Amino acid sequence: MQASSKAVVVEFLRGRDFRSVLDAPSGGGWLQEALGAGKAVDGIDLYETSGPGYRRFWKFDLDEGLPEDCRDYDLACCCEGLEHVGNPLRLLRHFHRALKPGGTVIITTPSVWYPQARLQFLLRGFFPSFPPLAGKIAPGTHMHIMPWSWAQLHLYLRLAGFAEPQLHPEPLSRGKHLHEHLFAIPTRLYCRSRLKRAQNEEERQFWQTATSDAALLGRHLIVSARKP
Repeated sequence: MQASSKAVVVEFLRGRDFRSVLDAPSGGGWLQEALGAGKAVDGIDLYETSGPGYRRFWKFDLDEGLPEDCRDYDLACCCEGLEHVGNPLRLLRHFHRALKPGGTVIITTPSVWYPQARLQFLLRGFFPSFPPLAGKIAPGTHMHIMPWSWAQLHLYLRLAGFAEPQLHPEPLSRGKHLHEHLFAIPTRLYCRSRLKRAQNEEERQFWQTATSDAALLGRHLIVSARKP
């Protein structure tokens, strides 16, 4: 996860009223260090060991969801984890279970909706960062196996019971090349046409976000949602 993306996550969290945090996967522990003192942070990771500062730590496979005793959090963060999980809906439902009512989940993951990625898929059949893995399939290698877009992540969060998914712009939301801006025009026009025909507020918010640079051109997604 790039430093610029981490900065956006920390800025989103700064000043919000939460005390208990679940960091899964916790990786090297950057989130716990960034949040600082005063937050009770629990960590989960299959391949790392607990770093200093965590209140509790589980060595656990997120493909199985979350440990049963993960409960009553104000905030759950899944930074650069969902693309490695073969059972993402199960994991998101477990995040929902682990949060208090009104709690927030924040997900970060690579995006495959930007034009360069779709062009590569058209030519090769595989998205960038999601290569063919035949002959390389081995637990512990942090394989990218589940590609995500704004539309797909919105769908899975709603299926898991979350409300009001929001996409947060970041430096990686800007298109790198002129041709990407040009290739995004048809999709942007289509999303705008669907926005005009939206039948309710949720549909309107979804298509409004879908027309944004963060959704259409971004190489990375930072999405938050709320447990009602």
